[in-house]
Order: sequence, then structure tokens, then C-alpha cells
Amino acid sequence: MTPRPESSGSRPKGTAGEKIPEQPTAAQQKSATKKTAVPKQAAAKKAAPAKATAKKAAAAKTTVGKTVAKKAATKKAAAEKTAVEQPAAGTATAKKTAAKKSAVKKSAAKKATTVKATAAKTTAVKPAASKSTAAETVAGKAAAAKSPAAKTTAKKAPAKKAGTAERAAATTTAAEAVAKKATPEATAKKAAAKKTATATSTVAKSPAKKTTAGKASAGEAVAKKSAVKKAPARKAPARKAPAGQAPAGDAGSAQVVPPEMEVAVSPAVDAVDRERLLAGTHHAPHSVLGAHPVPGGIAFRAFRPYALSVAVVSGELRAELHNDGEGFFSGLLPLREVPAYRLVVEYEGTVLETEDAYRFLPTLGDLDLHLIGEGRHEELWTALGAHPTTHEGVTGTRFAVWAPNARGVRVTGTFNFWDGTGHVMRSLGSSGVWELFLPDVGEGELYKFEITRPDGSKTQRADPLARRTEVPPATSSVITSSEYEWGDAEWLARRAEAPAHEAPFSVYEIHLPSWRPGLTYRQLAEQLPGYVKNLGFTHVELMPVAEHPFGGSWGYQVTGFYAPTARLGTPDDFRYLVDSLHQAGIGVLMDWVPAHFPRDDWALAEFDGRPLYEHEDPLRAAHPDWGTLEFDFGRNEVRNFLVANAVYWCEEFHIDGLRVDAVASMLYLDYSREPGQWTPNEHGGRENLDAVAFLQEMNATVYRRVPGVVTIAEESTAWDGVTRATHHKGPSGFGGLGFGLKWNMGWMHDSLQYMSHEPVHRKYHHGEMTFSMVYAYSENYVLPISHDEVVHGKRSLVSKMPGDWWQQRAGVRSYLGFMWAHPGKQLLFMGQEFAQGAEWSEAHGPDWWLLDPGYGAEPDHRGVRDLVRDLNTVYRATPALWRLDTDPAGFEWIVGDAADDNVLAFLRLDPEGVPVLAVSNFAPVTRQDYRLGVPDDVPAWHEALNTDAARYGGSDVINPDPVKPEPQSWHGRPASIRLTLPPLATVWLRPA
Repeated sequence: MTPRPESSGSRPKGTAGEKIPEQPTAAQQKSATKKTAVPKQAAAKKAAPAKATAKKAAAAKTTVGKTVAKKAATKKAAAEKTAVEQPAAGTATAKKTAAKKSAVKKSAAKKATTVKATAAKTTAVKPAASKSTAAETVAGKAAAAKSPAAKTTAKKAPAKKAGTAERAAATTTAAEAVAKKATPEATAKKAAAKKTATATSTVAKSPAKKTTAGKASAGEAVAKKSAVKKAPARKAPARKAPAGQAPAGDAGSAQVVPPEMEVAVSPAVDAVDRERLLAGTHHAPHSVLGAHPVPGGIAFRAFRPYALSVAVVSGELRAELHNDGEGFFSGLLPLREVPAYRLVVEYEGTVLETEDAYRFLPTLGDLDLHLIGEGRHEELWTALGAHPTTHEGVTGTRFAVWAPNARGVRVTGTFNFWDGTGHVMRSLGSSGVWELFLPDVGEGELYKFEITRPDGSKTQRADPLARRTEVPPATSSVITSSEYEWGDAEWLARRAEAPAHEAPFSVYEIHLPSWRPGLTYRQLAEQLPGYVKNLGFTHVELMPVAEHPFGGSWGYQVTGFYAPTARLGTPDDFRYLVDSLHQAGIGVLMDWVPAHFPRDDWALAEFDGRPLYEHEDPLRAAHPDWGTLEFDFGRNEVRNFLVANAVYWCEEFHIDGLRVDAVASMLYLDYSREPGQWTPNEHGGRENLDAVAFLQEMNATVYRRVPGVVTIAEESTAWDGVTRATHHKGPSGFGGLGFGLKWNMGWMHDSLQYMSHEPVHRKYHHGEMTFSMVYAYSENYVLPISHDEVVHGKRSLVSKMPGDWWQQRAGVRSYLGFMWAHPGKQLLFMGQEFAQGAEWSEAHGPDWWLLDPGYGAEPDHRGVRDLVRDLNTVYRATPALWRLDTDPAGFEWIVGDAADDNVLAFLRLDPEGVPVLAVSNFAPVTRQDYRLGVPDDVPAWHEALNTDAARYGGSDVINPDPVKPEPQSWHGRPASIRLTLPPLATVWLRPA
């Protein structure tokens, strides 16, 4: 792991007025010995505040010859509580000690020494001279470091006044370790005695060869009463080693730092960082917490609220950290470099061993952040959100969220009992992205982001890129990963064979929660594919599946744009449903809502305390019709959020098409706004240029990345070029929006209006049925009878028809026959396929009981459903009805002006010129021998479908025999035929 630098501007904790020297003095460099001096124990006495005179001690020159070392076992040493204090103000006189050169033989360790470290906290008190006992030197290291509890005498040095608050180091104990055998050579060097306040470390049960050393005088030691037990060990003679040669040996998993003369610092978190971490406003917690090289070794800092103790474990090294209060723990270990380590955290009633979340590098790279900033990260869901992963060899979950205005972000969830105090995220530069990897946190955990707003207040937010959520009304996000194995490869391979506008395309629109209320995704997968396949539809269109808090919105007020609603199961359960439909040969379209989002205070609205996903201009942000907020399509990151979301559904869930909701509300700045409530664009117009650019980018990206999909616009105006390619400019100067298909809202409105009139009045509204052909080829159209037309007092389709029950059903049948023959694709909402009389309600869904054989009118409803099945069957088998839907060559009027008769007749043609003749009689009377002009190259015509057939519940007025043309011109045609037109019926004929 690459160690991280200290946080900028931070300073090790010290007392007021304390001066921390950067380099050792010359006297210190001159007067240190390589071996630890073992002074006698002495009680600390009170000394005069002006001067304290240390005892003089001279280390005798000793020459040690080469001998054979014997094994020795040290006893377990228990370190008592030691307090190291700052010298008082005034001049402290220290006498110089001269340490003579001695050649020593380095003792070998069988196992790495286990040390226990506490935070060194120095405070100024009245000086008291005391003798302290040094611990045994650590075996297996290059040189014996000076015992933290001992001090050698040094030159006189003026000491600044410091505060008198006493800071005591925590009691330390040692873990057991066994040293390895080794016979390295060591060079005895001069070592300067350091004046430091470091963590007390003791060696426990370590058999080692004791090196010879002269006794060093105890210098000024300011301490409370302390006693360190000395472990007995046999002395081993040392031999000289060539100058500069490093001693060999096994240091275990962490190497102790050699006695270079650098001044150790306090490892504790300083006051500023401490306050920011507690407040949740720290941008760079990894620069403070974790392990960091500092003068004197490696500083370890942990922030574990409610913990009783924290220890660092690395291999066989174990070190207790000092409890600094308020959940902070720190310690300084005499190591050369940051080791691989874990934390052992003790809480009341439990002990947890875990990885340190603040020792890891970021999980997002520069490329991710660059693409996010540019708004070009097409796989945004792989970068942001919560992802179970293995990072640097450790399993856990990586969290990332975009919140550029936040002062700080923390992760909170079930894994930390909804207290995110100890899980502070880091800010990744200017990207606005916050990131944190949490070890040992996995799938199924609930979470939210706790955001500190610019004003200092806090808010808990669901993850905007959560891929799974709680079941509403609960609002938490859920950590998830997919293990699903798809079985629809054959479907995906062939879906791109033909574009949607040149293929059969009839759609069954459903609201999943109410189609069969109570069924889950997997239970729906057992029933829905078979039902739809039996009816012959090519596709299903699912009303919004993305998570939404209010069921009454039918999914059109989305809060979880990347999560299938949890009401019906998990994301993998939804994948199973899509897979099942594909394997049944049925495409899956999904309603997608990028126009707006609700104002819920746990979701996207003012996500980080300021307008973020919504436009900063309140007039632009507020949607006047629905009380929601509109997206800021001009912001790179917001546009990226939506474009990537479209790609996400198509790639991750194999969705075959997106029906984009409320496109008109996006395109116009003055949509549902009065003068003065909107601001013109830069050209003075009312077009929302940002929304135009977004829709073009979304369509271009989806079609490029996912071959075979189709995007469909619900656009209710005459905007030019909705389904034109984005690079082709039209008369308005705009490039096309790039959609594949567009809902023909005008046809839907006009045709339903016509059908609602009494037949006797229809002749005055005949143009409502023919006007659609004026613009039929301006776009690639879908003819929708959607959910919007059968709710909120609009009545169901059959209930819109005038007359008695028989006439109503006959009207529906004739209308559906006309609709399936008209240029364009078809869409029919659930329940209308069997002429449900009541409006749709999301609370109870379709009235399936109407199809119960025990119900008296069941044949009436079943007959309409049988007609829908036959319409789809004949439609799919007849290329003339779909191959040239967007080409004027595929349509010819026979008669469009027979208003008095309520009759319409036209030809549909395939690319080879093979025709289908469609004739609709919207009058409740039978018309015998009704003459129609036809092409003279067709020898005979045969009824392919008649909506008045008895099996559909009609009067069974049919043309059972082939109808041959007569050489009498009619309607501008060289030949004509005579037909019997059933009442309120549509008849399809094709060449016999």
C-alpha cells in the first residue's frame, strides 16, 4: 500500500507554547550509545522550577571479544503506567556523557518482537528528576533503539514555557513473541540520544542474546511513578562487524526503525481535523486516519466511535493504540514503513477484527472522474453507487456519490447502526465525487448518504444510483450485485435484423403491479409471457418499473432511477421476467421518465443542499402540472446521469426499447407556463435547447451502444423531426431528436373523438378519421390506446362507444380493425383487449372475472379478446400491414370521402405491391352490394378478417366466397367489386 502524506496544515498535537525540534542537537548526536542503557529505578522527586541538575554518568569503555551465544529465555514483562512530562520553564542543566565505542555482536531474534504502543502526549509540568529503567533491546534489528522510557543526558537547552496540564501515556502491555536464531554482524555506531515522548513498548517472552552495553546515567526524566520489570537474560559477547554493514535477521512483518536521530511527534489527530471529523465536514479523512510515516516511525490513527479499545495487528505484531477520547485512537510505532495491518476493535460485549477503511487507495481512477466531469461516462452506474467488490485483495463495498456542494458526506446504514460518524467519505478533487471503501460490508445491507449541506445542516439521502431499494414506503438503498445468468442470447442476436418501423410491432401495455395484483416478478414470469404470446402481441410495454414512492403515480414520479421497484422482487427477479418474455419471443419496452422527479426530501431534490439535479432557476425547475422538479439538462453531470440511465436499462436488463415520457414538457420553455413565467432561450425562442441536446445525445448513445433497441417519444406537439436522425437538420434548423418511433397522439385523440359520436352525427366529423393521413409519414408513428385514455373519468374503450351493449362491443371491434390496418404500429392497454367496462384502477387492475365462464356475459368479452388475437395473427403474417408503415408507397385511398355512409376504404401494400383492402363501416346498418373501386390486376378477393363474425360476438354478416372484380371503373379505379358491409364492422380482404 502506498502511504499517504499528512493532511495539509495539520500539526501533531502538543501543548501550548511547546517547541518541537526538527533535528537533534550536536550534543545529542555525539553522546548516544547504540545499546539501551538500563538505569536503576528511582522515585521521581520534586525539583526546583528554575533548574534541575541531572546525575553525571559515564559509560565505561568496554571491549567485548567474540564468544558463542547461548539461548536465553526472557520472562514476560509487564509495562506499568508511565507518564512522560515536559520540562518546566527555565534552564535545565544536563551534563555531557561520553559514550565510548564498543563492538558488539547483534543478537538474533526467533520471532518478531511484539510491541505495544501508546500515543505520546507531552505536557509541561514542574520538572522532577527520576531514574527510569530501560526495556530490553529488540532482537533482530539493525541497532538497539533507545528505550522510550529512558533518557540520556544532553547539553543545556533553554526550554520555553508550556502549559501545566498533565498528559499521561496509556498503560501498555506486551504480546508474546519468540525470536529466531541468527548470527548477524553489527557495526557499533555512535547514536544520539533523542529527547522524545513516544509510546511505551516492552518485549514480552522473547528469548534473545543480550548484548553488552555500558550503563548510561539517567538524565532528566519527568515522570510519574513508574516501574518497568526487567526480564532476565544471559549476556552474549559481541564481535565487531565491518563499518556500514547492516545486521541480517528476520524482522517479521514489521521492521523497527533504526535509531537515527529524528524527533518523534505526537501521532494524535490534531484539534482542527478532530473537530471536522466529528462534524462530518472533512474532505480528506484518509490523509489523517489510517497509517502514515512521521518522524519517529509510523503513526496509526483510528476513528471508532463507541469503541473501548483499538489495537493494530500486523503479522505477529500487536500494538494497543491510545484512547484519545471521543472515538479517536492513536499510536506511534517505531517502524520503517507502513505494514499491511488490521484493526482489533473492542466494543462493549464484543471484539471485532477488521480492515482499516482508511488504508485504501481510491476505488475510482482519474479516467472515471474525467468522464464524470465531462458528462461522458456512459457506464456511470459502474462508477457511482454502492458496489460489492474486492479492492487491494480485501472484500467489501465501495461507495461513491456526486455531491459537489456538500461540506462533507458520510455513509450510514445497517452495518454501522445508522450512525455514520465513523465512516467519513473523501472528496476526490474538483469532481464533486465522494468515495469510501468499507471492508467487510456486503450485499443486502441498507444504506444512505448523510450529507452536510453548505449551511451546516444535515440530511440523509437515498443513493441516486442505487440499483436496489427497500420496499416503499421505506426509502433506504440496498447494496446489491447481480448473479443472474441470461438465457436470451438467441433473441438478442435476431432483434437487430430489422428496424422497428419496418417490422411487425404490436404492443400490449401493462402496469405490472396491477396486471395480476399480488404477483411477484417471478410469478408474473410464469403467467405473462404465455398470455401475451397467446394474444399474438410482438411486445409488451411496461409502465415505469423504476422505483417510485407513491403507487398512485403509476411509476411516473421516480426516485430510484437505477432500481426496479422492490414491490415485486429483486433486480435479478426482474431480469428473470424479461428473460422469460424474450424466450417466449416477446420484446420488452419500458416507460422511462427523464422529464422530472418528485420533491421528496430523501431523494434528488436539493440533493446536497442546493439545486443539483434540478435547474437553479426556480421558474425553470418547477413543473407547473405535476408539482415536481424538472432536470437541469444543461448540466454535464445531470445529462450524464440520465443518458447513462437509458443505457443501463438496455444493457443491464436487456430492455428492447424505451418509451420516453412527457417529451413535450421537456422541449418547450413555456410548457404550461403563462407569459412572465418563463425566459426565452439565447435566440429569443421558446425551445429548450438543453433538452434538445440531451435527447439527441441520449438517442445517439443508446442506438450506438445497444443494437436492435428502439426509443419511442410520447410527444404531443408538431415538433419537427422527432424521429429524424440527429445529424439531419429540418426546416426549423434543428437536427432530428433521433427517436425511432413517436406516439401519434393526434390520431388517438381524433379517432376516439369520432367514435364517441352517435353514428348519425359521425358524418359531420368524418375528417377526424381521415386527417391523420395528412401527416402520417412526417414521423414514424405508433397508434396508442394507452392507460391515459381509460382513467380519470375518460371511461374505458368500450364505454366510450355510443349505443347499447351490442353496439358498444361492435364499435370497439370495428375500431380495433381500423387501427390495426392504419399505417403505424399499435399499442393497446391491458383490459381493453376483452372490453372491460370499468376504468382501470391501479388498486385492483383488470376485471379478470369478466372472463370467468360462470359469468353470463363472458362470451361477449371473450369474443373481443379472440378478435385481438386474430388481428395480431393476420397482421404479423401480412407484410403489407407493417413493412411500409413509414413509406407513402404503402398506402392508397379507395374512398375517404364517404362521410354520409360512414365508410372508409384503403389499400395497404408491401414492397412487392401485394395489397390488402381494408373497409370500415361505422354505421349501425348493413350495406348490401356496396361498390368499391379496386386494382384490375387482382383476379379475386378473399375475406381475411371480419370483425362482425359470430365468434367475436358479431351478427355474422360476412362475405364467405371470393369476390371477383367487375370491369366497371369506380373511385378512379379500372375495376370494382361489390361487398356486403356488416354494421359497425371492419373487413380485411386480400388477393385470393
